[in-house]
Amino acid sequence: MGELAAETVFTFSGPNLTFGPGAADGIGHDIARLGARRVLVLTDPGVAATGAPRRVADSIEQYGVQAGLFTEVHVEPTDWSLRYAVDATRVDGPWDAFVAVGGGSSIDTAKAVNLLSTGGGDLMEYVNLPVGGGRAPDRPLRPLVAVPTTTGTGSESTTICVLDVLELKVKTGISHPALRPTLAVVDPLLALTQPAEVTACAGLDIVCHALESYTARPYTAFERKRPEERVPYCGANPVADVWSERALSLLSTSLRAAVRDGSDLAARTGMALAATFAGMGFGNAGVHLPHANAYPIAGRVREYRPPGYPATEPLVPHGMAVALTAPEAFRYTFPADPERHVRAAELLAGGPVDGEPAERLPTVLVGLIHDLGLPNGIGALGYTDADVDVLVHGALQQQRLLAISPRPVGPDDLAGIMRRSLTLWS
Repeated sequence: MGELAAETVFTFSGPNLTFGPGAADGIGHDIARLGARRVLVLTDPGVAATGAPRRVADSIEQYGVQAGLFTEVHVEPTDWSLRYAVDATRVDGPWDAFVAVGGGSSIDTAKAVNLLSTGGGDLMEYVNLPVGGGRAPDRPLRPLVAVPTTTGTGSESTTICVLDVLELKVKTGISHPALRPTLAVVDPLLALTQPAEVTACAGLDIVCHALESYTARPYTAFERKRPEERVPYCGANPVADVWSERALSLLSTSLRAAVRDGSDLAARTGMALAATFAGMGFGNAGVHLPHANAYPIAGRVREYRPPGYPATEPLVPHGMAVALTAPEAFRYTFPADPERHVRAAELLAGGPVDGEPAERLPTVLVGLIHDLGLPNGIGALGYTDADVDVLVHGALQQQRLLAISPRPVGPDDLAGIMRRSLTLWS
């Protein structure tokens, strides 16, 4: 059998899943089944204040398992905060398993703690190329149970840990199948206390996860790989498409409702399902331009402080950073697959969309961003035309993501997307 030039194989994997209101009550049973005797629960101060992480720890201890509690996760993790968490959690270790209760920050911090406490070495050795060394784990990690309290990041489904490298002023990540949680426990009741602004940003992150994986470069467009060369981000494929399409349909009815009324359990459940489904999609197909652009936008923040988030330091929430260049990014990628972009617009809108085909998805996105009360473009975050070159430089470091773009993209293309994203509507 001769060698094939184009890829014909795609891969798909995901965590075990427990879903539904009240699902978090059974975590002790889940942990006991894993055979763990000493478990560390990780969370951030805001989520800790709700009492949910303490209740999770108590439920674990009811099954005869010792549970420690680390409540100092940094919102939007940095290389510094991850190193601190690794060092702080080693004091009472070693731990047999980890439980992350919170948003993507808590889950990603738990991934890093698991990786560094198991494999050793320095954090930057594992960070994706070209920012870090791209080292792969050389031994099995301990079990990790992810319990999201925000509906957005999909980190409970993915192989990725995202962080800011402070000295370089760039957001990047660590990606390897070993980082995928052993079990995702998704309980919509835990999201009822999520502020409207956080719900909006997290929800737009789900939107972009689904849209980017759905419009990603098809797996058949890559060169054929040997089995050992295959990576989690393999491009758009038929299985990931199913998850992404269903996520967009759920978001069409649940996102605005959940932001409008956080106590709407049906909307919260729809959001939680959409986050999980989109995570299953992009965790295998990948994400592209909006996420690549988001990393420098968040990493180079100056004075912007979003409502609904801790006001202690400047912050651009991840979902906000992703969404604000998405309309222009999808306007750019439209020629790669017009039919798929139009279909995505209809799924997100919940029905037919009028106008020129190339404008339908950007129009739906701008309307959604406006309705949810997000800033009117990256200019509202403090960026100007003078910042475009440095933002493009940061985006170009995300080659793992840019490779998934359905349309090749260079510095001038990225600069155009950034400039047109300074203001989204007049």
